[in-house]
Amino acid sequence: MSPESNSRQQFTRARRWVIKVGSALLTDSGRGLDYDMITALVQQMAALRRAGRELVLVSSGAVAAGMVRLGWSERPHALHELQAAAAVGQMGLVQSYESAFQRYDMHTAQVLLGHDDISARDRYLNARGALTTLLRLGVIPVVNENDTVATDEIRFGDNDTLAAMVANLIDADVLLILTDQQGLYEADPRVNPDASLVTEAYANAPGLEAMAGSRGVLGRGGMLTKIRAAKLAARSGTDTLIVQGQRSNVIGEVAAGAAIGTWLRADQAPLAARKRWLAGLMRGSGTLVLDDGAVEVLRSAGKSLLPVGVKQVRGNFARGDMVICTDTSGREIARGLVNYPLAEAQKIIGHSSERFEELLGYQGEPELIHRDNLVLS
Repeated sequence: MSPESNSRQQFTRARRWVIKVGSALLTDSGRGLDYDMITALVQQMAALRRAGRELVLVSSGAVAAGMVRLGWSERPHALHELQAAAAVGQMGLVQSYESAFQRYDMHTAQVLLGHDDISARDRYLNARGALTTLLRLGVIPVVNENDTVATDEIRFGDNDTLAAMVANLIDADVLLILTDQQGLYEADPRVNPDASLVTEAYANAPGLEAMAGSRGVLGRGGMLTKIRAAKLAARSGTDTLIVQGQRSNVIGEVAAGAAIGTWLRADQAPLAARKRWLAGLMRGSGTLVLDDGAVEVLRSAGKSLLPVGVKQVRGNFARGDMVICTDTSGREIARGLVNYPLAEAQKIIGHSSERFEELLGYQGEPELIHRDNLVLS
């Protein structure tokens, strides 16, 4: 099951991290938010950020914290009660992170996502653009599922899956899942205390799910959701580490290449995985005809496609749809996810971005297709 081992020194070079913190770490055994744990984790994340790494935090704990604030001893089943607990708890959770990061002069941003924000291509582009802009500005996004207005997500979703989807969204190098277990064991250690820790495996290796035990009391997930999240993250080339969050300086240890927890490896690099995904979207909703200059820029420089280099648009596409880019003789040059719907694309082709506000009534992205969403044919 284990792949041929590579040194974990690769984590010393990992640039973009998604860190998921579970409810069991944050809620002080059901007595409210554990501020000492939040302080310790933020100290470690701040050190990671100071070392030049980009960081997105996906935090559980809103429902559990809300339960304590509302005086509830058991997780409710009614949807609206879950939504109420999430709304109440989210206030305290975000405030705690904001205060802790401010001690290191670091800014945070609250980002609430639903699965539709990632599965629908137009909203996917919006979410990706917002998160990557925050990272570029040095801000630490604190992400949670939009439980207050969610429906099936709050009943069937979990933040392990959300963290994996965020890793897909931003092409993360690492998904670090902090939990109350040392990692994945070959059998449930609560039942079999002699079970061995799985130190390394491919995320898609057969048999991993059979090793996972049951879920916890406060959280929606368990080890099974973490295994499935690792498989999802691997689709975009992201490696997953499952480690015990109570361990002293655990984030620093992982970033230094320490062999702790369970390493579930992807079998391809993030950029290659993303390009393969784009290339696999076979059906294009429209066509962009490029001038010779734009063709040369795409082929030789690997840059984004700007509207100024487009001579004609055809088809019927919406923002986020796959479109085919051709030269003037009709040969396919590239394909990618377009930032503007047909009607707006027709207005801006042949023009520079300085005229977008005049032509569209607002200042949108300068690219018709960003290079991250573009693959050469």
